[in-house]
Amino acid sequence: MSPLNASDPHMPLAERLRPHTLSEVVGQQHILGEGKALRVAFESGQPHSCVLWGPPGVGKTTIARLMAQAFDAQFIAISAVLGGIKDIREAVELAQTARDALEKKRTIVFVDEVHRFNKSQQDAFLPHVESGLFTFIGATTENPSFEVNSALLSRAAVYVLQPLRDEDLSQIVDKALAIQAVPSLEAAALARLMAYADGDARRLLNTLETLAVAAKRESLDRISDAWLMQVLGERMRRYDKGGDQFYDSISALHKSVRGSDPDAALYWLVRMLDGGAEPKYMARRMIRMAAEDIGLADPRALRLALDAAEVYERLGSPEGELALAECVVYLAVAPKSNAVYKAYNQVRRLIKSDGTRAVPMHLRNAPTRLMKELEHGKGYRYAHDEPDAFAAGENYWPDGMTPPVLYEPVERGLEIKIAEKMRALREKNARAQKP
Repeated sequence: MSPLNASDPHMPLAERLRPHTLSEVVGQQHILGEGKALRVAFESGQPHSCVLWGPPGVGKTTIARLMAQAFDAQFIAISAVLGGIKDIREAVELAQTARDALEKKRTIVFVDEVHRFNKSQQDAFLPHVESGLFTFIGATTENPSFEVNSALLSRAAVYVLQPLRDEDLSQIVDKALAIQAVPSLEAAALARLMAYADGDARRLLNTLETLAVAAKRESLDRISDAWLMQVLGERMRRYDKGGDQFYDSISALHKSVRGSDPDAALYWLVRMLDGGAEPKYMARRMIRMAAEDIGLADPRALRLALDAAEVYERLGSPEGELALAECVVYLAVAPKSNAVYKAYNQVRRLIKSDGTRAVPMHLRNAPTRLMKELEHGKGYRYAHDEPDAFAAGENYWPDGMTPPVLYEPVERGLEIKIAEKMRALREKNARAQKP
């Protein structure tokens, strides 16, 4: 860390503590540790294009700057939020000038929030990356598989950065304390601060800076947990309602329900609600879970999910959220069956691949005299007039089509009885169809 930066009280704390060597980077040891992929890249002396994918405040910009420093390269930063084709052209010109100079300096073009660039903007980098004019480094909080053009992605290594752990955040606090940028903190205050930062170093440092200013104004030399709560108020934890964290969390909730773990399901539900997820969206997802993963093993689950959604509509937050909690626990402990879900998907594939078959004459509607004369409905057997209200041997499929088996109930919950009935009906059909 540069002594100049550390001692300048007018510089933002994040800049004062920004690492100046790879060894000063906190966290990300899964890619920066000895022998790990990105460390090896630094030590090779050969820069390569890459995409740094991770949540905010985990070191993406810092790593890009350190890469330029390690390779003695010109560093050009572009913000995809504010920039455009004009900025890309300017970067190309600067890279060409640096390459053509006597020292033939390398260039690294760093694009922050690269997922904000559209396809044509991302494509503008391709010829220059391929020619080696510059090394491209993109930073994104979104899944590059969906947000970065495949052509550009195929020319770049992807490094996944993780949220910082509590021990990583604690190291950052220690660095701030070492340069006397903040007062000391009680253990409970430190624990709350790290939970509030939620793996985001930038958020941690910005909060520390806010606390330092407030503590100086009140002449405090130690930050207590009670005072910390008073300053922070009821701010929400960081939660990206539209990004990967959101979809990963809803995936964890769905899989906890499917895996019959009510405690984990309740944890993910409340964590998402606490983070700002829309309760109506959560209710819709639980209706989907009831239909997809529980199905006819417990038909009451779907009704309960619909009821929970209606209760929330009537009561709102926070009272209505209890109904959602009750629902998610019920869904988790209910017997599971995806038999209808599988049958539905199977028949969709069948219909897409099959031709449009005619409805058999005996199954056609005959509301008029003409249709009856054309023999619509002729030979149809009315099930209620048959023994046990079942027309054994009747065919309800298009002529010439081999009836596929689509719905196969599982031996769980109500589907045990459904399976028994289906076996009995199929046996009757088989006996009736024998010559």
